[in-house]
Amino acid sequence: MTLNATQIEQFKAEGFLVVKGGLEDRDLDPVIREYEAYIDKRAEELKAEGKISQLYEQEPFDRRLACICREHNALYRELDIMFLRGKASFAFLSNENLLDLVEGIVGPEITCNPIQHIRPKLPTGLTPEGGDPHVAPWHQDAGVTWADADPYFILTVWIPLTRATVENGCLQIIPRTHGKGLMQHHTKPGMGTVIMDEEMPQSAVLTLPMSKGDLLLMHKEIPHRSTANTSDNIRWSMDLRYQQTGTPTGRPFHPEFVARSRANPQSVLTDHAEWSRRWAEALERGKGMRGHRWN
Repeated sequence: MTLNATQIEQFKAEGFLVVKGGLEDRDLDPVIREYEAYIDKRAEELKAEGKISQLYEQEPFDRRLACICREHNALYRELDIMFLRGKASFAFLSNENLLDLVEGIVGPEITCNPIQHIRPKLPTGLTPEGGDPHVAPWHQDAGVTWADADPYFILTVWIPLTRATVENGCLQIIPRTHGKGLMQHHTKPGMGTVIMDEEMPQSAVLTLPMSKGDLLLMHKEIPHRSTANTSDNIRWSMDLRYQQTGTPTGRPFHPEFVARSRANPQSVLTDHAEWSRRWAEALERGKGMRGHRWN
């Protein structure tokens, strides 16, 4: 699937576009199976260590991790994409169907920005102490990069791996607020990077429930947030960022890579081991480094 002219114009005008059914099960299921296998392996280990009472293997993907975390939540911290560094997750970053949609906004020379996450948003009360990083306050994605990226366009792609509903904390955005630059943010303990109250646009909020297979394409200046999960299920999602190759990522200490190039195909990174090595080195080298610019 590629974006048509109407969709591209809508993105330009609104600052976002929801593509219903833009991805198929065959695009997303390898990632889900990879996470299911890892959770299964870690559950076996945690049970052998006496930290959980059972494996909960009968529970579906959108419930099993929650059952495990009710007894022991160490597994929760291991699951983001740069920590697990799975082959299927890496392959998905260059998924052809995904990049066909991205190309309609970014163009044919596409770099995968290192701000990339897989997020299991647990039901309220199950996350480790100190706040839930998957419950995000109002912010712009432009606000979580360094200033060198400010003049350049970065596309956010938000993808639910399971249904995202009002109850489990789907995204909320404020459309048509892009093109005015970066708003003033600050760092709030337990919440992260937050738009200052006086900077918040006085515009209508749009709530975006989405299904597996849908995608949200979003301009980096659109304010958005993710509310708490008040359901009994996990809201699994991915948020990725793409940009024109050669432009700053705003995270120079983390590894970017070329995901698609019409002009120079040999520049595309297809080596999972190399991508994994780069992440391992960057995480070790960057210990204690502030990723966000705000005090």
